[in-house]
Amino acid sequence: MNKTLMTSMAVAAVMAGSTVAADEIRVLNWQGYGTDLDWAVAEFSEATGHSVVHEYFNSEQEMLTKLRTNPGAYDVVLINAAFTPQAQEEGLIAPIDSGKITNIVDVPADLTDNQDLNAGGSLHGVPWTWGLTSFAVNTNAFDTMPTSIEVFWDTAHAGRVSIRDDALEAIQFAAIATGQNINDIEDLDAVKAKLEALMPQIRTYWGSENDWNQYMAAGDLDVATFWSGSASRSMAAGLPVLFVVPEEGAIGWLDGLSIPATSTKQDAAHAFIDWMIDPSFYSRWEAEGAPASANARAAAALPDDSFNKRVLGDPAVVARVQFQRPVDAETREAYLAIWQELKAAQ
Repeated sequence: MNKTLMTSMAVAAVMAGSTVAADEIRVLNWQGYGTDLDWAVAEFSEATGHSVVHEYFNSEQEMLTKLRTNPGAYDVVLINAAFTPQAQEEGLIAPIDSGKITNIVDVPADLTDNQDLNAGGSLHGVPWTWGLTSFAVNTNAFDTMPTSIEVFWDTAHAGRVSIRDDALEAIQFAAIATGQNINDIEDLDAVKAKLEALMPQIRTYWGSENDWNQYMAAGDLDVATFWSGSASRSMAAGLPVLFVVPEEGAIGWLDGLSIPATSTKQDAAHAFIDWMIDPSFYSRWEAEGAPASANARAAAALPDDSFNKRVLGDPAVVARVQFQRPVDAETREAYLAIWQELKAAQ
């Protein structure tokens, strides 16, 4: 980690130690998603005296439920920006005090000013990581790498296609394929028809990164939707895959680190978030397969051949990305109904 940061934070902790005891902070996140890396937690604890305990969720809805039903149990929570307005509106998260987060100066304004992270008129989530939901191909199945999302409907790959079993992701994927805005789908019938035409192509649905890797390692698939960070790990592990951002575009997501409104350890929580967006932390995490960093200084320091700099650092790629916005409950139910109907008819 950044030795200057470690020293300054350690000194601050010692100075504060005469009046305030070091805190145990509790972090709510996806398992294996950065904040629970053993080396990062150990160095943070050594520098600040704060111990870190993690609890995990398996969906955004589960995360919101945990915040609602366990007041005071968590001090830092990972929230996708598309869910931040709901958490803020319900009073589940507190405004961020940017003055307590030194490294936020290196986060570009287009991220710190993101309207969803600024739900309620003030910053409620520190931009941390971002990435894409697009697709990857088995390089053994292609002489020429595809550039269009239409490869999913190419009958040459019938029975060797996969998408994640997720209604929202499927609908938004088909919206891109039909040239629509994923956050303002005007022709849902066209989306449904596009997915209906895709169903005969599908070999299986995947639900986790491990599922996806097993299918590709076995040679069962030619092309499948995937997340950019996961693709970087799969490629680093030696799987014969290539991540593609097609000419039609891809789904973008932004994750922020928030502080629950009921946390009684907000200073320690701010310190942990500052640690997580520090370039020194990210440079080590990126080598292990991290998503793209929201910290511009961290991103710029990456080797030119790193996945995130090579793939997501291209402005032409970013220009094709449609970042997810919040989806209301009624719309989610409509998407789920369509998805369940299509799968039942397969």
